[in-house]
Amino acid sequence: MVIWDNLTVHRCSQLREYAAEHDWLTIVQLPGYAPDLNQVEDIWSLLRRSTTANVVFRDRDHRVQAVGSGLRRIQRRTDLIEGCLAESGLSLNTTSSPTCVVRLSVARTGLPRGGRR
Repeated sequence: MVIWDNLTVHRCSQLREYAAEHDWLTIVQLPGYAPDLNQVEDIWSLLRRSTTANVVFRDRDHRVQAVGSGLRRIQRRTDLIEGCLAESGLSLNTTSSPTCVVRLSVARTGLPRGGRR
């Protein structure tokens, strides 16, 4: 099962055709705006309010560096991560570090490239 948000590439005809040809693949499409169903949105919200707020980035590398720095700050603040998970009913697994939670989220969404995410 794959759960996708509404990123343009997730809705393209090639992926729909691929999924239709593979009956073992189940795709669940999240509603147009559902931050409560996609906890990484809370992490991006923290970044937008702190790291990227009122900043004019020199170039893409400057933005990537700033977002990476912001994510590292969030990784060190387990209270922020727990707050992001609280509404979902999820909690941090004691066998995993908070770093793993944030890294997994970033890997799923990727860093923003080009315009708005």
